[in-house]
Amino acid sequence: MQKPEFIVSDIHLGAVPGSTERAFLRFLEYVAEEGASLLVAGDLFDFWFEYGSVIDGTHFRVLAALARLVEAGIPVTMTGGNHDAWGGRFLRDDVGITFHPGAFRTTLGGRPALVAHGDGLGEGDLRYRFLKALVRSPLTIGVFRALHPELGLRIAHAVSRTDLRLESDRANQGRARFIEAWARAQLERETDLGWVVCGHTHVPALVDVGGGRFYLNAGDWIRHFTFATIAEGAPSLHAWDPAGSAPHPVKAAPSA
Repeated sequence: MQKPEFIVSDIHLGAVPGSTERAFLRFLEYVAEEGASLLVAGDLFDFWFEYGSVIDGTHFRVLAALARLVEAGIPVTMTGGNHDAWGGRFLRDDVGITFHPGAFRTTLGGRPALVAHGDGLGEGDLRYRFLKALVRSPLTIGVFRALHPELGLRIAHAVSRTDLRLESDRANQGRARFIEAWARAQLERETDLGWVVCGHTHVPALVDVGGGRFYLNAGDWIRHFTFATIAEGAPSLHAWDPAGSAPHPVKAAPSA
């Protein structure tokens, strides 16, 4: 039997308690034993920026665990989210992650897949579209890189909108409905697509649009501690016990 492909998103390391990081490290150990690959659909970090050879050492335990996965022959692929789209040489060359700053195409479960974090998609989501264009512009990146790293990190953490008291269910569900509708439109337009995978909503979702084709959202590690797997072409959602070392199956949120 083939080992499953793992998908996770929205861990927001750096803004979550140390207990969440420790739980995620145990999850990575589990992937090392059970997984064929790991896909991170954005916002692994609450903030990530590479100042040339200088990086934030806060995340060294997770970075080392990801490097061990790659060294063990388990490929790790990541798309940048609205909090960590500025990956570069260190993630690619030193950790071994295949890093995409935005949406990309790949194969999951033997079928074509479209992976996007979820911020600034479609013609709506005006706030995120504006922020996405602003923070990813070469001018903004150049100005930020000119700052001393400690000052840059302080500014980033001060303006982060990650709310550890949790956003309102209404805000999350509204974003979830919008991104699911976008994903359905991609699957309807491109009949060869087997999967559309997103993050950003913080709401786990597994939606069969027919013919074994799916919109999949792995949820988050702020509230749900969820991840997805694809095994033998079949997807499923799981929740990790933050106090333990094993997952259990969960049901997805109702379809929008």
